[in-house]
Amino acid sequence: MSTLPMCRAADLSAQPPDRRWLIEGLWAHRAVGIVGGEPKCCKSLLALDVAVSVASGTPCLRRFDVVEPGPVLLFAAEDAPHVVRERLDGIARAAGVALSSLDLHVITAPVVRLDLPADQRLLRATVEAVRPRLLVLDPFVRLHRRDENASAEVAPLLAYLRLLEREVGTAVLLVHHARKGAAHARAGQALRGSSELHAWGDSNLYLRRRADALLLSIEHRAAPGVEALSLDLHADGDALALRIVEPDLAATPPAPPSVAERIEGALADADAPLSRRELRDLCRIRTATLSGALRDLLTQGRIVQRHSRYELTAP
Repeated sequence: MSTLPMCRAADLSAQPPDRRWLIEGLWAHRAVGIVGGEPKCCKSLLALDVAVSVASGTPCLRRFDVVEPGPVLLFAAEDAPHVVRERLDGIARAAGVALSSLDLHVITAPVVRLDLPADQRLLRATVEAVRPRLLVLDPFVRLHRRDENASAEVAPLLAYLRLLEREVGTAVLLVHHARKGAAHARAGQALRGSSELHAWGDSNLYLRRRADALLLSIEHRAAPGVEALSLDLHADGDALALRIVEPDLAATPPAPPSVAERIEGALADADAPLSRRELRDLCRIRTATLSGALRDLLTQGRIVQRHSRYELTAP
């Protein structure tokens, strides 16, 4: 009886280090995955930023270096062509490149359906003609008429995209929405529909809003992820592009006062010496902690004790 092909584990080919990433730290080499998030979280703009970066070889979000630049194929199902052009123009300007110089192709068909065999054949033929380094499809909900909550209906669509990656050699980025009311769920578990979507991704990017902040989390199947990079939408004239907000170290809140500092502060504000009980209540500390701190302050000569009451040492 014939068997399935196999080899010893030690004979499996190893991935060269320079083929690990498409975009360093952001998207793995030939990865399939999802840009997901709540409504109005700039998912499409992030997907376009990834597309411009791969096509131009410039760092994505002006931070993540592109390891394998090359052609990009994009289908934006929800936006009019002039809107896609304006967004790409703005991102290209932020990246310091001319849109006309990029090997970036846009599918202009009004509809592409991954659940229709005829459209699957057309998309594959297009991918084979362009041989893109990256295929961007935005959003998943406009690419089919299946029940997203049914694993048996979603899995074949994702399997088709995985087959494109394996047989044609293109990374695939799929834009997808998060579920309503899932703001506090783990990022991947917040995606709308079947858990197949989260499990499918090799590299996944998640966008969320927290108060006025837009946060980006990065998840990989075979590498450490990154939590909560802050982004904002930067305007350069009429051009818009996302950028990473660097932490403002000057705005870091000061460390809370030590127990000794709290005791000294309470004594400085008092009109008369304070007892242990008064200090404990004012500083909200345990009796044992207070006793140790008072002993240290007395030893250092920073306070004095008179008749079981304490005050600061006179200057």
